[in-house]
This record gives sequence, C-alpha cells and structure tokens, in this order.
Amino acid sequence: MQIHSSIADLRQALQGHRRIAFVPTMGNLHAGHIALMNRARQLGDLVVASIFVNRLQFGPSDDFDRYPRTLEADCAQLAAAQVDVLFAPAESDLYPTAQQYYVDPPAIQHELDGEFRPGHFRGVATVVLKLFNIVQPQIALFGKKDYQQLFILRHMTQQLALPIDIVGGETVRDAGGLALSSRNAYLSPAERAEAPRLQRLLASIASAIAAGARDFAELEQQAFAELERNGWQTDYVAVRRQSDLQPPEADEREALVVLAASRLGSARLIDNVEIDFPNGR
Repeated sequence: MQIHSSIADLRQALQGHRRIAFVPTMGNLHAGHIALMNRARQLGDLVVASIFVNRLQFGPSDDFDRYPRTLEADCAQLAAAQVDVLFAPAESDLYPTAQQYYVDPPAIQHELDGEFRPGHFRGVATVVLKLFNIVQPQIALFGKKDYQQLFILRHMTQQLALPIDIVGGETVRDAGGLALSSRNAYLSPAERAEAPRLQRLLASIASAIAAGARDFAELEQQAFAELERNGWQTDYVAVRRQSDLQPPEADEREALVVLAASRLGSARLIDNVEIDFPNGR
C-alpha cells in the first residue's frame, strides 16, 4: 500500500487510473470502515482511502483534540484490506492557508444533527469537495450510520454535477446491535452494555410504523422518554422521509427513516433505521 501526505505526490500516483473508488475517513478504523473498503474493491480498479481529522467540522465544544488518532494501526488494517493508496495529509497539507471558501449546504444542514452541531455539515461538505478535487474518484463510499451526512454529500455531488457515484454502505453493528463508531471508545463498560438500547428503540419505532402506526410525534416522544429514564441525554429522535429528510404526513407512503442522536456519558451516539414499504403500502 502506498502512503502519501502530499497532494502533488498523490496526484502523481493516481495518474492513469480510470476507475478510482474512494473512501474518506477520519481514522480510528473499525469493521464498518473495512466493510466500505471491501465494497470499494468490488466497485473500482484502484481503492484509495484517506485519513484526516477535519477541524472544520468540529464545533468549539466538540472533541477535536481528543478524537482518537491511531494511524499506525489504521495502516495495518488498510493494508490487510488490500487498499492500494492511503492519503494521510497533515493539516498543513490540506489547509496550507486558512480556508476562506466553503461549501454551504441548504437548510437541511441546520436540522437534526445540524441543529446541535452548528457549522458541522458546512465543514464536512467543504473538506469532502476538496478531497474529491484532489483524488478525482469515479466512486465514493460513505456509511449509512451518518445518514444525514450521506444525504447532504449525495445531493452536493448531484447539484454540482460531479462525475462521481456516491455509494452508501450499510451500518455495521456489534453483536448487541450497537452501530460501530470511533466514539464508542468513550463508553465505559456499563455504558457499553446500555448503548444498544438506542438501536432497539429505533427498530421498535420502525416496526410500529411498518405495522400501521402513524402518530409519529408520539412514537418519537416515547423513545425520547425511555432514553432519558435510562440516563441518556437526547438531542433528537425523528421520523423523516428518506427522499428529503423532512417530516412525513400521517398518510405517508414514501420510504421513511427514524434517526436519533443521544449522549451516554461522554459519548454522543447517532443511529438510524430505514423503513421501506413493500408495494407502496
């Protein structure tokens, strides 16, 4: 596996490759990331990963300084997954001068996760567009766990007419159902045992809706209350349309998704469960 930190060196290494599959990450890799690498191997002729902890998407109260940085272990995992090229720039490589041009997503950036992390999706969209311009992939892969991020990046790519196919990878979970995340490292053993509750609640909402329940606000409130009773500090539980991440009508027949973000101890966990209606039920 080649490793480059310089943009110029990376571009030189990628010359002549026709179908690049790209997986951007912030490192501290787990099985969810590796699943994306394996999928990239199926879709592209050359697999490129990046590791960069992007300051622009962290707010003043976020965990930028303590975000886990495990480059050596990450490189071993990527090599084992047969990744061809790793781009691991320093901050000075990607931002040699202060970033003054930004990608400003539409109003959805201020909803759901964006309501509680102002500027987050602006920072994500800016760094991803910059990485796209550097790597120039034909395919880019992102995990569905970060559902709103995937939605925003997919629509950014469409609206800016970028010649890139955006592929969403299914969420990888542990045996208890907890979505794998770098931030799971912040959980104590007791919190780790409690953490799967979030996915169970979202799955129960999805099952209720699939069975015909249509009081979305009541389902959201019940889940919110159960989390609070069990020591969570919840930002939101929300049922939205998959197509535009807006609240559905009571008679909605479009595919839906239930999303949540909640803190357990010092870990802020996010998760989602999609709801598809066979035959437009």
